[in-house]
Amino acid sequence: METLDIGEPVSEGDLQTAEDCIGTFPSPLRELLMEFNGVSDEYGTDLIWTAQRIANENEYFRTDKNFTTLYAPFDSLLFFGDNGGGDQFALTGPNAVIVWDHETDDRCLVTNSLHEYVANSLESQCGDWYKE
Repeated sequence: METLDIGEPVSEGDLQTAEDCIGTFPSPLRELLMEFNGVSDEYGTDLIWTAQRIANENEYFRTDKNFTTLYAPFDSLLFFGDNGGGDQFALTGPNAVIVWDHETDDRCLVTNSLHEYVANSLESQCGDWYKE
């Protein structure tokens, strides 16, 4: 990956506002956002969303009435990034990362840590590295 757009660290106030919306973020995600608030690759794919987008997207997925008939509940997931094609990445618990397939509602384990997710995303030459 050649070019990254890395956001400035999130402020405590902005992080608190996001958490007030959907609940406290797991420590690994909080720490990551305190280092950089969002990461996009050279193609504009949001590997890590900003704290505000994390709050907005998760609130939407958890409360949209249409989603309750289309998909299994999202309450146990904390979405934080995407692949640019509709699939999204989420934490299940403090560290395990799954990918949610927006077409099938499948939820598959990608890595056992947020750190590993970030490393794999940044090292990959393929946007769908998690399918390899």
